[in-house]
Amino acid sequence: MMELYFTEETYSKIDYTPIGIVKASYDSCTFLNCNFDGVHASNIEFIDCIFIECNFSNTNIANTAFKNVSFESCKMIGLKFNECDTFLLQLSFKSCQLNFSSFYQLNIPKTSFTNCNLQEVDFTETNLSEVIFDNCDLKSAIFDASNLIKSDFRTAYNFEIHPEKNRLKNALFNRNTIDGLLVSFGIKLV
Repeated sequence: MMELYFTEETYSKIDYTPIGIVKASYDSCTFLNCNFDGVHASNIEFIDCIFIECNFSNTNIANTAFKNVSFESCKMIGLKFNECDTFLLQLSFKSCQLNFSSFYQLNIPKTSFTNCNLQEVDFTETNLSEVIFDNCDLKSAIFDASNLIKSDFRTAYNFEIHPEKNRLKNALFNRNTIDGLLVSFGIKLV
């Protein structure tokens, strides 16, 4: 348990790059247009928080807890979610830039990615069962030994998923983007 505890606070237009963020528990807090770029934000707990139009690029989130946290219109380039605290980890993303981020070996079923850019994101050995990729760009995203059971790729695009290396039972795909499952076999649909 953190010594400092903030609840139902709103933080707006704060640039944490020169000052850092106070290591504490933040419960039901809202962060609007805040800059965490490159900040060492490890060992912090966020519970039921919302981040809107924040910049998290290259932020250190080692051992940071995200419990039912939503990100909307955030820039999150190169984040290593695989290093965060996995206890009660629950995330959702809407209109976020997550390029080059890593979810390696995380257990994040039922996560929602809506209108997100997920280029070159690492989902290796990640449990993505029942995850929704709604209108997401998955160009060069890595799916290797990933659990994609019941995941929804119907509106996702630019993905390449090797069916023999991932669990895909009951995953949903659109007929117009099915070629992303065939690339590994050298098959092209025309």
